[in-house]
Amino acid sequence: MSNDLMGTVALVTGASSGIGAATARRLAAEGASVALVARREDRLDEVRRSIEAAGGVARAVAVDITSRAGAQAAVDRTVEAFGRLDTVVNNAGVMLIGPFADAPVGEWERMVDVNVLGLLYVTKAALPHLVRAAEDGPRRTADLVNISSSAGRVARPGTAVYNLTKFGVNGFTEALRQELQAKRVRVSVIEPGNVDTELASHTRDELRAGVEEQIRAIEKLQPEDIADAVAYVVTSSRRVAVNEVFVRAADQSW
Repeated sequence: MSNDLMGTVALVTGASSGIGAATARRLAAEGASVALVARREDRLDEVRRSIEAAGGVARAVAVDITSRAGAQAAVDRTVEAFGRLDTVVNNAGVMLIGPFADAPVGEWERMVDVNVLGLLYVTKAALPHLVRAAEDGPRRTADLVNISSSAGRVARPGTAVYNLTKFGVNGFTEALRQELQAKRVRVSVIEPGNVDTELASHTRDELRAGVEEQIRAIEKLQPEDIADAVAYVVTSSRRVAVNEVFVRAADQSW
């Protein structure tokens, strides 16, 4: 365990699996106390136990961030437990692939709810604490990291609404970065390519085989690869602002 983030507190959404779980473990290994936010309490407890077994500190916070009340509760419970908030990683996301014309409207709504509204709600609730941490925290800076996607840069058939949400995350991140720059709250976006997570499993059964065939030849990134990118961003000296990190699988051309 390092001490780069010792004395700080991080909140990670979507922390029950994949990139979120790997990021929570990595930030805890860097010395942060970590709030694990997601809906699946049993999975959060597994991640919490793994962090504690490695000598870290974590708290499971089972809420649904797609409601404003849930997002506010996630932040409030984090600050109640640990006394402050220095780092937020907005990682929760869902990807529902398929031709736009045939897609159930509920799929669009779910992606907008999680990928956009959940991120906005958590960010809004967290900002006062991040500004305060940058003013008086041990590192005199704070970090907001949004996990976007290569789909925030490259549009492809069958991912129209997912593209909409991730292009939006990229634009929001850059605008907010400019708003908060003077307050030393660093706002960053990380855009992973194809990662070995549960994300593709959200696709409807009749479309999943086609998706899997598209990516069959790609050696996927691992969640830990993206956790490394997050750690690089948030452990950088306060004189450094890493605005954007784009990480593709080496075999991925799009």
